[in-house]
Amino acid sequence: MDAYLLDWANLLLRWAHVITAIAWIGSSFYFVFLDSSLTPPTDPELKAKGVDGELWAVHGGGFYHPQKYMVAPKTLPEHLHWFFWESYATWLTGFSLFTVLYLFNANSFLIDRNVHVWSPAAAVASALGFLVAFWIVYDAICRAFGRRRHGDLIVGALVSAFVVAAAYTACQLFAGRAAFLLVGAMIATAMSANVFVWIIPGQRTVIRQMKAGEPVDPIHGQRAKQRSVHNTYFTLPVLVAMLSNHYGWLYDGAHNWAVLVLLMLAGALIRHFFVARHKARVKGVAPPWGYALAGTLVIAGLVVWLKPAPDPALAAVPATVTMAQVQAVVQQRCALCHNEQVNNKGVILSTPALIEQHAQQIYQQAVLLKLMPLNNATQITPAERALLGRWYEQGAPAH
Repeated sequence: MDAYLLDWANLLLRWAHVITAIAWIGSSFYFVFLDSSLTPPTDPELKAKGVDGELWAVHGGGFYHPQKYMVAPKTLPEHLHWFFWESYATWLTGFSLFTVLYLFNANSFLIDRNVHVWSPAAAVASALGFLVAFWIVYDAICRAFGRRRHGDLIVGALVSAFVVAAAYTACQLFAGRAAFLLVGAMIATAMSANVFVWIIPGQRTVIRQMKAGEPVDPIHGQRAKQRSVHNTYFTLPVLVAMLSNHYGWLYDGAHNWAVLVLLMLAGALIRHFFVARHKARVKGVAPPWGYALAGTLVIAGLVVWLKPAPDPALAAVPATVTMAQVQAVVQQRCALCHNEQVNNKGVILSTPALIEQHAQQIYQQAVLLKLMPLNNATQITPAERALLGRWYEQGAPAH
C-alpha cells in the first residue's frame, strides 16, 4: 500500500479506535460503579418486582433511578438495550490499526535486530500467536479455578504470573515499542473475547430461557459479572501499554519488561482502589487508600529507577555546537530514512537548510522522546543525542 495512504489509514483507524475505546471504557466504568453503589430497595413494590438493588443519581438537570434485577426481571421488557458494539468496534479498529502500523511494516516496527533476528513472516505469526495464546490460557484458568473457594485470588495470581511471563518473552523477541503494545493488545483481545464468548451469549441464554418459560440459570449472570470485573481491572494496564509507544525511554532499557509489568501493576492497584471505594461509600466505611498509595509508590519508584545516570561521554560534547557537527551526526544516523529518495514522513535532512528547517522535530523525536532513529537502527549514541540537544537549545544556529 502507498505510504501516503497508509498514513491516512493510520490516522483514521487511530481516531476511530480512540472514539470506540472511550465509549467502551466509559460504559464499563459506569456499570462497575453502578454495581458497587447499589443499595437494597426499601420500597415494597420494588421488592415485589424482584429488584435486588437501586441507585438514585442526578445528572444533566434530571434525576435517574437505575434498578438491578438479580438474575432477571419477572417479565421481559419490550425495549432492551445491549452493550456490545463498543467492545467489538474497539477491538476491530485496534486490530486494524495494529495491522496497518505493525504487521504491514514488520521489518521496521516489529523487528529489532539488536533484540532478535528473524524474518518478518515469523515475527507476524508470533505476534498473532500472542493474541490467541493469552486468551486460551486466561480462559482455561478462569474455567478451572473461577468457581473454586478463593477462586478470584487464584485466578488473579495465575493470570498475573502469565502476564509477567508474556511481557518478558515479548521483550526478548520484539522491538521494545512493539513488545509493550503487543502485551496490551493481547490483554485487550481477552477483554473483547470475554464479551463475545461469555457475557453476551450468557445474556442471550437468559432471554431465551425467559421467553421459553424455563427457570433462569443464575450461572450465566455470575459468569458475566466475573468476566466484567476482570475487564475493569485489565483496563488501566492496557491503556498504559498502548500509550507507552510515545515514550522511548520506557521501552529502550535492558529491563523494559519489568518496567511494563510495574506500570501495569500500578494501574491495576489504582483501579482496584476506585472499585473498592464505590463499595466503601455504600457501606459507610473509609476508602481503601492503601491501594492508591501502593500504585502511586510503584510509579514513584519507576521515576527514580529510570532517571538517566550521568554519562561520561556527555562531557565530550562541546559547549558550542556547529552545524557541521550536527550535519555529521544527521548524515550518519538520520539521513538513511530522511533523504530525497526515501522522504520518510515528508522530512528530508540532506542539507543544512533542511536540518535547520526540521530542528524542532529532530529535538523532539531524537533528543526528548528518543523515538528516533526507530529501534535505534543506526545506533545513535547518548553523546550524539546530547550534541543535537545542545545545538537546538543554542537556537539551532545555521553555521
